[in-house]
Amino acid sequence: MRCRAALRLPAVIAVLLITWGISINSFDVQEKARNILGFNYADQLKLQLKAVDSTTSAPKTKCGLSRLCPPDHFALHIRSGVANVIGPKICFEGKIIMSHVLNNIGSGLNIVVVNGQNGTVERFDYLNMQTGNPEDILAYLKAIKPGMIVLVASFDDVTKKMTDEMREAFVGMGSTLIKSVKHRDSWVFAGRVGTENKSLHERQAVNDAKTNAYEGWPGFVEVSGCFPKTKLTDDKLNGPL
Repeated sequence: MRCRAALRLPAVIAVLLITWGISINSFDVQEKARNILGFNYADQLKLQLKAVDSTTSAPKTKCGLSRLCPPDHFALHIRSGVANVIGPKICFEGKIIMSHVLNNIGSGLNIVVVNGQNGTVERFDYLNMQTGNPEDILAYLKAIKPGMIVLVASFDDVTKKMTDEMREAFVGMGSTLIKSVKHRDSWVFAGRVGTENKSLHERQAVNDAKTNAYEGWPGFVEVSGCFPKTKLTDDKLNGPL
């Protein structure tokens, strides 16, 4: 029995020595790998934090759009008023310019004029189409310089003071629907002064007793998307809207 015990003890010692040697070598290999690659726990933590930070700082969309606009485009969202109760909303480049909440809208045509090249909001007003002076309204529209981007949202009825000359002014901005806008219709539009191209950013809801969303009134309409910046070539405006 003593002989067997004497034989087992060296075997156990040998196994322990071999295990210890393997663990030491493994540790050395890991340390060498860290030294060669330059990575350790702190480095890995920094990389993870950097990845999280890059995700959180990613560019955000503007005006509720589902995608980012190209560098040569502006983001916009225009919604008409609802009947004569809830006012319209106009958002440009991530900022709400006019809305019921801001209390800067009014009955008629709510309009924002933007510099088509740099995106600066030049002015915003509402043209009172109920009691306003048609000559003043027309003069306002004609005073907008070529190349300016014009954003329009209707609220209440916009036809009482509407004249053919006013309609032609909007046609000169790219509108194709303004000539058909009638009593209590909802209308939104984004165009550019002096263009020969028709705007793709325009919607109309017709006042029809069969389809009206509210008693005597159609529902609201809205447009959103990316509007191209103004490019001047040979004193003419080019590019699709």
